[in-house]
Amino acid sequence: MDFLIAPLTVAAIAGGLAALISAVDKVVNNYGDVKIDINNGKKELEIKGGEALLSSLSSEGIYLPSACGGRGSCGACKCQIETDVGPVLPTEFPYLSDEERANNTRLACQVKIKKDLSIMIPEELFNVKQFTGSVLSIKNITHDIKEVLVDIGEETIEFTSGMYIQLIVPPYGKIKDYNQRAYSISSSPSDKNKIEMLIRLVPGGIATTWVHNFLKEGDKIELVGPFGEFQKQETDAAMICIAGGSGMAPFKSILYDMFEKGETEREVWYFFGARTLKDLFYLEEMRELEAKWKNFHFIPALSEPQEDEKWTGETGLITDILDKYLKEKTSHIESKEGYLCGSPGMINACIEVFDSNGISEDKIYYDKFA
Repeated sequence: MDFLIAPLTVAAIAGGLAALISAVDKVVNNYGDVKIDINNGKKELEIKGGEALLSSLSSEGIYLPSACGGRGSCGACKCQIETDVGPVLPTEFPYLSDEERANNTRLACQVKIKKDLSIMIPEELFNVKQFTGSVLSIKNITHDIKEVLVDIGEETIEFTSGMYIQLIVPPYGKIKDYNQRAYSISSSPSDKNKIEMLIRLVPGGIATTWVHNFLKEGDKIELVGPFGEFQKQETDAAMICIAGGSGMAPFKSILYDMFEKGETEREVWYFFGARTLKDLFYLEEMRELEAKWKNFHFIPALSEPQEDEKWTGETGLITDILDKYLKEKTSHIESKEGYLCGSPGMINACIEVFDSNGISEDKIYYDKFA
């Protein structure tokens, strides 16, 4: 019997310790009701303490951007906290500049509410809403990108082309918690009852796996937004736009919005890079737009065209194509602005090309995604 008594004794002790730790945690972390003052009295909340600031705000209908769903890996949920909440955490440091740290900017997902707080957020976030919609259509536009169109019914969304929406991913399969991920809105702002997204499958990605393998037409879906500052500047400068893959999304919204509004006097050069022909999409739509808009130029390029594809367009890295066109096709244009959407590596490489061709970084606007 001794061989049974020892393990049972250890298990009993471990169970007792776990219960004790749980009880102590509930007492120690019982912060009671706390008040959050937002923007010097613009809005005041009274909530239970102990949760992260990000989730506490969203539970009260105040939504901060969060591309990673509150895991501290995107750095998007920044807000200014005027109350002392302790030193900046190691998880926050990579996402905060020296100036932001000096101004008490913190990541809301990393700050636990333990006492009354006073915070400052951008005024436009008061207009962010949570939408419940129904999936109207899911289309395979490439082998790894789906176009998802959501009908939000009688609700309306007001946004500027180039902004993004956060998709709420419910538990599925082995995923036990809710998650959020950010996707650029690809539809035009004129369609106020629908939201379109282009979602590329990322191996192992929580949201993209759900969309590609589980989401079906007719399903209910939750969205939060709009967010973002990526948008065209209200100038007369020629727009030099570069994207690849699902980076097409904000440009599709921007271009159709401009065309609908009659902003066709403005010069636009749109470079879209892909590896092979199977990675290109919306070619027909872009060509049709090009035929109607004399100042719009669409330049698709393949970096690794296959022999059987018989590709006759531009070939090579998109940065090399960009450099060639800036030197040979657009050098006569005095005022130019750069617009980029893609991976950090692609964006950094394009910024170098812009800089070498006289377009300074203060004239370059971009939306990076991992």
